[in-house]
Amino acid sequence: MRILKTLACILLVPGVAGAQDLPENTVAPTTTPRVQINTNLGPFVIELDPVRAPFTVDNFLSYVNQGHYTGTIFHRVIHGFVAQGGGFTTDYSTKPVGQSVVNESGNGLSNLRGTVGLARQNAPHSGTSQFYVNLADNMDLNPRPTRWGYTVFGRVVEGMDVIDEIGQKPTGSAGEFPRDVPLEMIVIESAEVLSE
Repeated sequence: MRILKTLACILLVPGVAGAQDLPENTVAPTTTPRVQINTNLGPFVIELDPVRAPFTVDNFLSYVNQGHYTGTIFHRVIHGFVAQGGGFTTDYSTKPVGQSVVNESGNGLSNLRGTVGLARQNAPHSGTSQFYVNLADNMDLNPRPTRWGYTVFGRVVEGMDVIDEIGQKPTGSAGEFPRDVPLEMIVIESAEVLSE
């Protein structure tokens, strides 16, 4: 019983048990920032969730504000799964990125159709600039007790028709990628934070 009380205190007391301070320039949790991504197929708007994914939202906004996404492409599109972009230029070169962000996949947000997640490599804390939009409910991308998942940090609130069009494009090989690259290049022309 004493162990249970101690454990309850540790879990309920802020700043204990590995709680992390928010980054200095994190958006205030009372706002729900929106970012418009303008592509050569049309725009879509992502509503971010800084309450559930503060580090990932801060990371994404940093790339948006630096103009990182301008001239990048959707390099991986798998029909009925995801449309992924934000890391490669139109000549399939890797765009330089900053430090990776901590994995926040245990935040209670699920990889449902229209949600936006942070792409990463096999290492759980390796996400940087690349993001994906779920074209379907992808519960296998959520965390499980035995493994990390993929962090959801927002959702498409306008322009899902553009995302669906991206998801229907024929794919093949291009650059260093053996498959899943849209044969018609899908370019992010700009990304901007929308004023409230």
